[in-house]
Amino acid sequence: MRDVGKTLGLSLDQVDKLAGTMAWWDGRKIIPQRLEEAGFDPDHPVIAELAALAQEVIGFPRHLSQHSGGFVIARDRLDRLVPIENAAMDERTVIQWDKDDLDALGLLKIDVLALGMLTCVRRALDHVTRFRKSGAFEKCDPDLSSPLQAVIEKSGASAKCDPDFRLRLQDIPSECPQVYDMLCRGDSLGVFQVESRAQMNMLPRLAPRCFYDLVIETAIVRPGPIQGGMVHPYLRRRQKLEPVTYPSEAVKGVLERTLGVSIFQEQVMQLAVVAAGFTPGEADKLRRAMAAWKRKGGIGPFRDKLISGMLARGYTAEYAEQIYRQIQGFGEYGFPESHAASFGLLVYVSSWLKCHEPAAFCAALLDSQPSASTRRRRSCATR
Repeated sequence: MRDVGKTLGLSLDQVDKLAGTMAWWDGRKIIPQRLEEAGFDPDHPVIAELAALAQEVIGFPRHLSQHSGGFVIARDRLDRLVPIENAAMDERTVIQWDKDDLDALGLLKIDVLALGMLTCVRRALDHVTRFRKSGAFEKCDPDLSSPLQAVIEKSGASAKCDPDFRLRLQDIPSECPQVYDMLCRGDSLGVFQVESRAQMNMLPRLAPRCFYDLVIETAIVRPGPIQGGMVHPYLRRRQKLEPVTYPSEAVKGVLERTLGVSIFQEQVMQLAVVAAGFTPGEADKLRRAMAAWKRKGGIGPFRDKLISGMLARGYTAEYAEQIYRQIQGFGEYGFPESHAASFGLLVYVSSWLKCHEPAAFCAALLDSQPSASTRRRRSCATR
């Protein structure tokens, strides 16, 4: 919308207003209602042309982007294996090939995620360690007790005197009701992954009361589950507004933990095996196709095998089409369960710190932001 709008002569204010009304949960379509919400007439010749042209270029590569935590590792010099160029950021380089090219060549790519929140958690725990070890809270307010104070006390006098003693992530108590109460209110500003407007809206509706609820929370507000039509059925079943049903015991074994709705990538692969007769190798090819179908159109050959396999095993054509639509939805980006579990842990830890150690958590959030002086130095170095 931005690029086409500029090309057609719209002002920057108009382009910003148009782009601000677009949302990924609308799918790969430009909806006239969004244009009207921005104050534009969808039938105006310029706006109609803009919508038509923008729809045509959706999916085209726009620019080379950098994965903030992606690393490619090789035994020998990397520049002898792949083309490398300088990134915009100082002392950063970018490999010119995408992840599918690297995978085809068998190169090892590792995504190191959540470094910002891990830094924040580490600093927050260090703040709490210094504050609690010093006994300063007793002078300020004896009521400022904390479960982490008990951890220090349990470690004995050596902990208070040992300069190397540090509270660790595993010292944070699990399954605290107060933390879940806070999240159910949508009070998640600053919390990892669940502070967006969409997540804040989802939290009171999903009402997490245990760790696995947080795993689902991090995975369900994603383009994949939304485009695949999984969100509303899950919420209705969770709120007991509709019954939880399974077409077979085999499907129940895969989907029972998510109330009969496929939310994770692994569940889609398991469904292909137990309901359509895919081999594990074919299910893995399906997983790869889910990630690449928008660029390469590679999911088509799996449709016939999936639907015919499910029909042969007694599933209805409607259910088979529903599973196929869910697979298409995951092509828009869905979470593996293991990924969601790791993120869910950081959601809980950051929520616990916000709930029980708000001052330390706020200070750590501020400490973990790039400082203005750092940004100025990088800007000057780039010039």
